[in-house]
Amino acid sequence: MKITKLTTFLVPPRWLFLRIDTDSGVSGWGEPVVEGRAQTVAAAVDELSDYLVGQDPRHIEDIWSLMYRGGFYRGGPILMSAIAGIDQALWDIKGKDLGQPVHVLLGGPVRERIRCYSWIGGDRPSDTAAAARSAVSRGFTALKMNATSELHYVDSHDKVTRVLENVQAVRDAVGPHIGLALDFHGRVHKPMAKLLMAELAPFHLMFIEEPVLSDYLEAIPELAALSPAPIALGERLYSRYDFKRVLMTGGVDIIQPDPSHAGGITETRKIAAMAEAWDVALALHCPLGPIALAANLQLDAVCHNAFIQEQSLGIHYNKDNDLLDYVVDRSVFNYKDGMLGIPTGPGLGITVNEKYVVERAKVGHRWRNPVWRHPDGSISEW
Repeated sequence: MKITKLTTFLVPPRWLFLRIDTDSGVSGWGEPVVEGRAQTVAAAVDELSDYLVGQDPRHIEDIWSLMYRGGFYRGGPILMSAIAGIDQALWDIKGKDLGQPVHVLLGGPVRERIRCYSWIGGDRPSDTAAAARSAVSRGFTALKMNATSELHYVDSHDKVTRVLENVQAVRDAVGPHIGLALDFHGRVHKPMAKLLMAELAPFHLMFIEEPVLSDYLEAIPELAALSPAPIALGERLYSRYDFKRVLMTGGVDIIQPDPSHAGGITETRKIAAMAEAWDVALALHCPLGPIALAANLQLDAVCHNAFIQEQSLGIHYNKDNDLLDYVVDRSVFNYKDGMLGIPTGPGLGITVNEKYVVERAKVGHRWRNPVWRHPDGSISEW
Protein backbone atom coordinates (compact mmCIF):
# COMPACT_ATOMS: atom_id res chain seq x y z
CA MET A 1 0.00 0.00 0.00
CA LYS A 2 1.33 3.46 -0.95
CA ILE A 3 0.16 7.02 -0.33
CA THR A 4 -0.91 8.66 -3.59
CA LYS A 5 -2.39 12.03 -2.65
CA LEU A 6 -3.10 14.46 0.21
CA THR A 7 -6.07 16.83 -0.18
CA THR A 8 -7.11 19.54 2.28
CA PHE A 9 -10.58 21.06 2.63
CA LEU A 10 -11.14 24.43 4.28
CA VAL A 11 -14.69 24.20 5.67
CA PRO A 12 -16.95 26.36 7.87
CA PRO A 13 -17.05 27.35 10.61
CA ARG A 14 -13.24 27.42 11.10
CA TRP A 15 -11.93 23.92 10.37
CA LEU A 16 -9.47 22.23 8.02
CA PHE A 17 -9.99 18.61 6.99
CA LEU A 18 -7.46 16.34 5.28
CA ARG A 19 -7.99 13.22 3.17
CA ILE A 20 -5.07 10.91 2.41
CA ASP A 21 -5.63 8.53 -0.51
CA THR A 22 -3.77 5.28 -1.22
CA ASP A 23 -3.31 3.02 -4.21
CA SER A 24 -5.36 0.32 -2.44
CA GLY A 25 -8.48 2.47 -2.44
CA VAL A 26 -8.43 3.02 1.33
CA SER A 27 -8.55 6.68 2.38
CA GLY A 28 -8.08 8.24 5.80
CA TRP A 29 -9.22 11.52 7.32
CA GLY A 30 -7.53 13.93 9.72
CA GLU A 31 -8.10 17.42 11.07
CA PRO A 32 -4.90 19.50 10.88
CA VAL A 33 -5.78 23.03 11.92
CA VAL A 34 -4.71 26.00 13.99
CA GLU A 35 -7.78 28.11 14.61
CA GLY A 36 -7.23 31.38 12.77
CA ARG A 37 -4.27 30.02 10.78
CA ALA A 38 -5.96 27.25 8.77
CA GLN A 39 -4.52 28.33 5.42
CA THR A 40 -1.01 28.32 6.88
CA VAL A 41 -1.43 24.77 8.16
CA ALA A 42 -2.80 23.69 4.77
CA ALA A 43 0.41 25.01 3.20
CA ALA A 44 2.47 23.03 5.72
CA VAL A 45 0.54 19.86 4.87
CA ASP A 46 1.26 20.47 1.19
CA GLU A 47 4.98 20.85 1.94
CA LEU A 48 5.03 17.64 3.97
CA SER A 49 3.33 15.78 1.14
CA ASP A 50 6.68 15.76 -0.69
CA TYR A 51 7.91 13.32 1.96
CA LEU A 52 4.74 11.23 2.06
CA VAL A 53 3.61 10.36 -1.46
CA GLY A 54 4.93 6.88 -2.24
CA GLN A 55 5.32 5.92 1.45
CA ASP A 56 3.54 2.97 3.06
CA PRO A 57 0.90 4.68 5.27
CA ARG A 58 1.00 1.80 7.77
CA HIS A 59 4.52 2.77 8.89
CA ILE A 60 3.17 5.46 11.18
CA GLU A 61 6.05 5.80 13.66
CA ASP A 62 8.61 6.10 10.88
CA ILE A 63 6.53 8.62 8.94
CA TRP A 64 6.02 10.64 12.14
CA SER A 65 9.78 10.75 12.72
CA LEU A 66 10.33 11.67 9.08
CA MET A 67 7.96 14.64 9.31
CA TYR A 68 9.33 15.80 12.66
CA ARG A 69 13.04 15.03 12.36
CA GLY A 70 13.38 15.34 8.59
CA GLY A 71 13.42 19.13 8.80
CA PHE A 72 16.05 21.14 10.62
CA TYR A 73 13.39 23.28 12.39
CA ARG A 74 10.77 21.50 14.46
CA GLY A 75 7.95 22.07 16.92
CA GLY A 76 5.49 24.93 17.14
CA PRO A 77 1.79 25.18 16.31
CA ILE A 78 1.93 25.13 12.51
CA LEU A 79 4.25 22.18 11.92
CA MET A 80 2.90 20.08 14.79
CA SER A 81 -0.73 20.68 13.72
CA ALA A 82 0.11 19.65 10.15
CA ILE A 83 1.81 16.52 11.49
CA ALA A 84 -1.19 15.93 13.78
CA GLY A 85 -3.77 15.83 11.02
CA ILE A 86 -1.60 13.63 8.84
CA ASP A 87 -1.02 11.25 11.75
CA GLN A 88 -4.77 11.01 12.43
CA ALA A 89 -5.40 10.16 8.78
CA LEU A 90 -2.68 7.48 8.81
CA TRP A 91 -4.24 5.81 11.86
CA ASP A 92 -7.63 6.03 10.13
CA ILE A 93 -6.17 4.23 7.09
CA LYS A 94 -4.52 1.56 9.22
CA GLY A 95 -7.68 0.86 11.16
CA LYS A 96 -9.81 0.69 8.03
CA ASP A 97 -7.29 -1.60 6.33
CA LEU A 98 -7.39 -4.01 9.29
CA GLY A 99 -11.10 -3.59 9.99
CA GLN A 100 -10.47 -2.39 13.57
CA PRO A 101 -10.95 0.86 15.49
CA VAL A 102 -7.75 2.70 16.30
CA HIS A 103 -8.09 2.07 20.03
CA VAL A 104 -7.91 -1.70 19.44
CA LEU A 105 -4.65 -1.20 17.54
CA LEU A 106 -3.34 0.85 20.47
CA GLY A 107 -3.84 -2.01 22.92
CA GLY A 108 -7.56 -2.12 23.49
CA PRO A 109 -9.97 0.04 25.47
CA VAL A 110 -9.84 0.69 29.19
CA ARG A 111 -13.31 2.33 29.01
CA GLU A 112 -16.41 2.29 26.84
CA ARG A 113 -17.43 5.90 27.33
CA ILE A 114 -16.11 9.13 28.81
CA ARG A 115 -17.68 12.06 30.59
CA CYS A 116 -17.84 15.21 28.48
CA TYR A 117 -18.59 18.84 29.18
CA SER A 118 -20.56 21.52 27.42
CA TRP A 119 -19.38 25.07 26.80
CA ILE A 120 -21.68 27.79 28.14
CA GLY A 121 -21.51 31.49 27.43
CA GLY A 122 -19.23 33.08 24.87
CA ASP A 123 -16.14 35.19 24.64
CA ARG A 124 -17.63 37.82 26.92
CA PRO A 125 -19.49 35.82 29.58
CA SER A 126 -23.17 36.81 29.81
CA ASP A 127 -26.48 35.00 30.12
CA THR A 128 -24.51 32.03 31.41
CA ALA A 129 -27.10 30.91 33.93
CA ALA A 130 -29.70 30.25 31.22
CA ALA A 131 -27.10 28.49 29.09
CA ALA A 132 -26.08 26.36 32.07
CA ARG A 133 -29.67 25.27 32.74
CA SER A 134 -30.10 24.41 29.06
CA ALA A 135 -26.95 22.26 28.98
CA VAL A 136 -27.93 20.40 32.13
CA SER A 137 -31.41 19.80 30.70
CA ARG A 138 -29.70 18.09 27.72
CA GLY A 139 -27.98 15.66 30.08
CA PHE A 140 -24.57 17.27 30.61
CA THR A 141 -23.15 16.87 34.12
CA ALA A 142 -20.17 19.17 33.57
CA LEU A 143 -19.86 22.69 32.15
CA LYS A 144 -17.06 25.06 31.21
CA MET A 145 -17.22 28.82 30.82
CA ASN A 146 -14.84 31.67 30.16
CA ALA A 147 -14.03 33.43 33.40
CA THR A 148 -13.68 36.99 32.25
CA SER A 149 -13.28 39.38 29.38
CA GLU A 150 -10.07 41.37 29.04
CA LEU A 151 -8.06 42.15 32.17
CA HIS A 152 -5.05 44.44 32.44
CA TYR A 153 -1.98 43.34 34.42
CA VAL A 154 -3.56 45.03 37.45
CA ASP A 155 -7.21 45.90 36.99
CA SER A 156 -10.19 47.18 38.97
CA HIS A 157 -11.85 44.99 41.57
CA ASP A 158 -15.28 45.51 39.99
CA LYS A 159 -14.20 43.11 37.23
CA VAL A 160 -13.40 40.51 39.87
CA THR A 161 -16.84 41.09 41.37
CA ARG A 162 -18.47 40.47 37.98
CA VAL A 163 -16.62 37.16 37.65
CA LEU A 164 -17.81 36.06 41.07
CA GLU A 165 -21.40 37.11 40.32
CA ASN A 166 -21.33 35.20 37.05
CA VAL A 167 -20.06 32.00 38.66
CA GLN A 168 -22.58 32.38 41.50
CA ALA A 169 -25.40 32.71 38.95
CA VAL A 170 -24.40 29.41 37.38
CA ARG A 171 -24.12 27.68 40.74
CA ASP A 172 -27.57 29.01 41.69
CA ALA A 173 -28.96 27.76 38.37
CA VAL A 174 -27.60 24.20 38.39
CA GLY A 175 -26.74 23.48 42.02
CA PRO A 176 -23.53 22.45 43.76
CA HIS A 177 -22.99 19.03 42.17
CA ILE A 178 -22.66 19.88 38.48
CA GLY A 179 -19.00 20.05 37.51
CA LEU A 180 -18.00 23.61 36.68
CA ALA A 181 -14.67 24.52 35.09
CA LEU A 182 -13.51 28.09 34.63
CA ASP A 183 -11.28 28.99 31.69
CA PHE A 184 -9.03 32.01 32.29
CA HIS A 185 -8.06 31.57 28.59
CA GLY A 186 -4.65 33.13 29.14
CA ARG A 187 -6.43 36.50 29.45
CA VAL A 188 -5.31 36.96 33.04
CA HIS A 189 -1.83 38.03 34.13
CA LYS A 190 -0.31 36.81 37.38
CA PRO A 191 -1.27 39.78 39.61
CA MET A 192 -4.97 39.40 38.82
CA ALA A 193 -4.80 35.59 38.70
CA LYS A 194 -3.65 35.60 42.34
CA LEU A 195 -6.64 37.67 43.35
CA LEU A 196 -9.19 35.76 41.28
CA MET A 197 -8.04 32.31 42.34
CA ALA A 198 -8.23 33.17 46.02
CA GLU A 199 -11.72 34.68 45.64
CA LEU A 200 -13.01 31.69 43.63
CA ALA A 201 -12.05 29.07 46.22
CA PRO A 202 -15.56 28.75 47.76
CA PHE A 203 -17.15 27.68 44.44
CA HIS A 204 -15.59 24.17 44.39
CA LEU A 205 -14.53 24.39 40.77
CA MET A 206 -13.80 21.24 38.79
CA PHE A 207 -10.67 22.98 37.48
CA ILE A 208 -9.23 26.35 36.52
CA GLU A 209 -7.85 26.37 32.98
CA GLU A 210 -4.86 28.42 31.85
CA PRO A 211 -4.71 30.68 34.93
CA VAL A 212 -1.80 32.29 33.09
CA LEU A 213 -0.33 31.57 29.68
CA SER A 214 1.91 28.52 29.42
CA ASP A 215 4.73 31.00 28.70
CA TYR A 216 4.75 31.66 32.45
CA LEU A 217 5.03 28.12 33.79
CA GLU A 218 7.28 29.28 36.61
CA ALA A 219 4.26 31.11 38.12
CA ILE A 220 2.07 28.00 38.33
CA PRO A 221 3.33 26.58 41.66
CA GLU A 222 2.79 29.98 43.33
CA LEU A 223 -0.75 30.21 41.92
CA ALA A 224 -1.57 26.60 42.76
CA ALA A 225 -0.92 27.32 46.42
CA LEU A 226 -3.72 29.94 46.42
CA SER A 227 -6.62 27.73 45.36
CA PRO A 228 -7.93 24.23 46.05
CA ALA A 229 -9.14 23.95 42.44
CA PRO A 230 -7.03 21.72 40.17
CA ILE A 231 -5.05 23.63 37.56
CA ALA A 232 -5.30 22.63 33.90
CA LEU A 233 -3.31 23.79 30.89
CA GLY A 234 -1.70 22.59 27.69
CA GLU A 235 -3.83 23.52 24.69
CA ARG A 236 -1.00 25.79 23.47
CA LEU A 237 1.73 23.19 23.88
CA TYR A 238 2.71 20.97 20.99
CA SER A 239 5.02 18.10 21.91
CA ARG A 240 6.21 15.81 24.68
CA TYR A 241 9.17 18.16 25.07
CA ASP A 242 6.85 21.07 25.87
CA PHE A 243 4.94 18.94 28.37
CA LYS A 244 8.15 17.68 29.96
CA ARG A 245 8.72 21.22 31.28
CA VAL A 246 5.14 21.38 32.59
CA LEU A 247 5.51 18.16 34.55
CA MET A 248 8.94 19.04 35.91
CA THR A 249 7.82 22.53 37.01
CA GLY A 250 4.89 21.13 38.98
CA GLY A 251 1.62 22.68 40.12
CA VAL A 252 -0.40 21.39 37.14
CA ASP A 253 -3.01 18.74 37.93
CA ILE A 254 -4.57 18.26 34.49
CA ILE A 255 -2.91 18.44 31.09
CA GLN A 256 -4.90 19.38 27.98
CA PRO A 257 -2.97 18.49 24.83
CA ASP A 258 -4.93 18.83 21.60
CA PRO A 259 -4.45 15.86 19.23
CA SER A 260 -4.98 18.25 16.30
CA HIS A 261 -2.12 20.46 17.52
CA ALA A 262 0.18 18.20 19.53
CA GLY A 263 1.42 15.82 16.86
CA GLY A 264 -1.70 13.71 16.49
CA ILE A 265 -2.59 10.37 18.04
CA THR A 266 1.01 9.12 18.07
CA GLU A 267 2.47 12.03 20.03
CA THR A 268 -0.52 12.68 22.30
CA ARG A 269 -0.48 9.06 23.48
CA LYS A 270 3.14 9.56 24.59
CA ILE A 271 2.29 12.84 26.32
CA ALA A 272 -0.57 11.15 28.20
CA ALA A 273 1.72 8.33 29.34
CA MET A 274 4.28 10.86 30.62
CA ALA A 275 1.56 12.61 32.62
CA GLU A 276 0.33 9.34 34.10
CA ALA A 277 3.82 8.76 35.51
CA TRP A 278 3.44 12.08 37.40
CA ASP A 279 -0.13 11.23 38.56
CA VAL A 280 -1.49 14.04 36.38
CA ALA A 281 -4.93 13.73 34.77
CA LEU A 282 -5.75 14.07 31.08
CA ALA A 283 -8.55 16.20 29.59
CA LEU A 284 -7.98 16.42 25.86
CA HIS A 285 -8.61 19.79 24.24
CA CYS A 286 -11.11 19.69 21.34
CA PRO A 287 -13.24 22.73 20.40
CA LEU A 288 -12.99 21.49 16.80
CA GLY A 289 -14.76 19.30 14.26
CA PRO A 290 -15.91 15.67 14.10
CA ILE A 291 -12.65 14.17 12.82
CA ALA A 292 -10.73 15.75 15.68
CA LEU A 293 -13.32 14.55 18.20
CA ALA A 294 -13.17 11.01 16.83
CA ALA A 295 -9.37 11.02 17.20
CA ASN A 296 -9.75 12.32 20.77
CA LEU A 297 -12.16 9.55 21.69
CA GLN A 298 -9.83 6.87 20.31
CA LEU A 299 -7.19 8.21 22.72
CA ASP A 300 -9.65 8.49 25.61
CA ALA A 301 -10.36 4.80 25.12
CA VAL A 302 -6.76 3.78 25.88
CA CYS A 303 -5.43 6.48 28.27
CA HIS A 304 -6.10 5.50 31.87
CA ASN A 305 -5.67 9.05 33.19
CA ALA A 306 -8.30 10.55 30.84
CA PHE A 307 -11.30 11.71 32.88
CA ILE A 308 -13.29 14.17 30.75
CA GLN A 309 -13.53 15.22 27.11
CA GLU A 310 -14.10 18.64 25.60
CA GLN A 311 -16.41 18.72 22.57
CA SER A 312 -17.77 21.52 20.39
CA LEU A 313 -21.44 20.67 19.87
CA GLY A 314 -23.27 24.00 20.11
CA ILE A 315 -20.13 25.98 20.97
CA HIS A 316 -20.34 29.70 20.20
CA TYR A 317 -17.89 29.45 17.28
CA ASN A 318 -20.12 27.03 15.33
CA LYS A 319 -22.39 29.50 13.55
CA ASP A 320 -22.29 28.20 9.95
CA ASN A 321 -21.84 24.48 10.61
CA ASP A 322 -21.84 22.34 13.72
CA LEU A 323 -20.06 19.21 14.85
CA LEU A 324 -22.42 16.62 13.38
CA ASP A 325 -22.93 18.21 9.97
CA TYR A 326 -19.98 16.50 8.28
CA VAL A 327 -20.59 12.88 9.31
CA VAL A 328 -22.90 10.39 7.59
CA ASP A 329 -24.17 8.80 10.81
CA ARG A 330 -24.77 11.41 13.50
CA SER A 331 -25.47 8.74 16.11
CA VAL A 332 -21.79 7.71 16.06
CA PHE A 333 -21.25 10.40 18.70
CA ASN A 334 -23.51 8.84 21.28
CA TYR A 335 -24.30 11.51 23.89
CA LYS A 336 -26.02 9.93 26.88
CA ASP A 337 -26.19 10.95 30.55
CA GLY A 338 -23.40 13.48 30.12
CA MET A 339 -21.07 10.94 28.52
CA LEU A 340 -19.79 10.13 25.03
CA GLY A 341 -19.44 6.60 23.76
CA ILE A 342 -16.18 5.53 22.13
CA PRO A 343 -16.74 4.95 18.37
CA THR A 344 -16.20 1.29 17.54
CA GLY A 345 -16.14 1.39 13.73
CA PRO A 346 -12.90 0.83 11.82
CA GLY A 347 -10.23 3.53 11.88
CA LEU A 348 -11.38 6.66 13.68
CA GLY A 349 -14.86 5.16 13.79
CA ILE A 350 -16.70 7.76 11.72
CA THR A 351 -17.74 8.07 8.07
CA VAL A 352 -17.11 11.54 6.69
CA ASN A 353 -19.75 12.92 4.33
CA GLU A 354 -17.32 13.61 1.50
CA LYS A 355 -19.89 15.13 -0.83
CA TYR A 356 -20.91 17.66 1.81
CA VAL A 357 -17.26 18.41 2.68
CA VAL A 358 -16.53 19.24 -0.98
CA GLU A 359 -19.66 21.40 -1.17
CA ARG A 360 -18.80 23.39 1.96
CA ALA A 361 -15.15 23.73 0.95
CA LYS A 362 -16.39 25.88 -1.93
CA VAL A 363 -17.62 28.30 0.76
CA GLY A 364 -14.54 27.91 2.97
CA HIS A 365 -13.80 30.41 5.72
CA ARG A 366 -11.34 33.04 6.83
CA TRP A 367 -11.93 32.86 10.56
CA ARG A 368 -9.84 35.08 12.82
CA ASN A 369 -10.09 35.42 16.55
CA PRO A 370 -11.25 38.79 17.87
CA VAL A 371 -8.67 41.44 18.68
CA TRP A 372 -9.37 43.19 21.95
CA ARG A 373 -7.87 46.38 23.36
CA HIS A 374 -7.76 47.80 26.86
CA PRO A 375 -9.27 51.24 27.53
CA ASP A 376 -5.75 52.69 27.27
CA GLY A 377 -5.49 51.41 23.68
CA SER A 378 -3.02 48.58 24.30
CA ILE A 379 -3.68 45.08 22.97
CA SER A 380 -5.36 42.67 25.39
CA GLU A 381 -4.96 38.92 25.51
CA TRP A 382 -7.98 37.21 23.94
